[in-house]
Amino acid sequence: MSLGIVYALVARGPIVLAEHSTTPTNFQQVTHAILSKIPPNDSKLTYVYDRYLFHYIQSNNIVYLCIADDKFGRRIPFAFLQDTIERFVVAFTEAEITTAQSMGLNSFARTLARQMDYFSRSPQDSIQNVRGEISQVKDVMVQNIERVLERNDRIEILIDKSNSLNNAAFAFRKRSTALKRKYWWRNQKLVALV
Repeated sequence: MSLGIVYALVARGPIVLAEHSTTPTNFQQVTHAILSKIPPNDSKLTYVYDRYLFHYIQSNNIVYLCIADDKFGRRIPFAFLQDTIERFVVAFTEAEITTAQSMGLNSFARTLARQMDYFSRSPQDSIQNVRGEISQVKDVMVQNIERVLERNDRIEILIDKSNSLNNAAFAFRKRSTALKRKYWWRNQKLVALV
């Protein structure tokens, strides 16, 4: 089972402004190394370390980074980061962001924790929902096709039986007509003899 998003931070260059971790690990050391490698322009990228994926978006010289289990994929972590960007720029003014010291905006950690939990536990991944619905529709269609094929087989059996019955009725009519003629002639011969 995937752990989801286990660590998130917001940084201005190498200065971490807010962070939250759901597991006790050495993510701070690794993220500081990654923060030093991020180019100063706006970018979006994923790094791989051990069994974790480090996803980040840099926008307006602010880095929004999260760490997720490698089985968690990329779509949901980047949706989390986009949501984090929107919430962060609403929560703080540009002046607060540019002048904040290390961990100076860590009040945002509660928001990070809440959103990490939300995106990890109940991701509103519309593509997954659509895939699930498609799978259900596919199952229903397969069942319907099987029923149609079974019905078609039963119809073919009924057609075969009715053809067989029709042939038997025709043969019976022929034999009964022949027998009727035979006995009529026999009766005529007896009448003629008497």
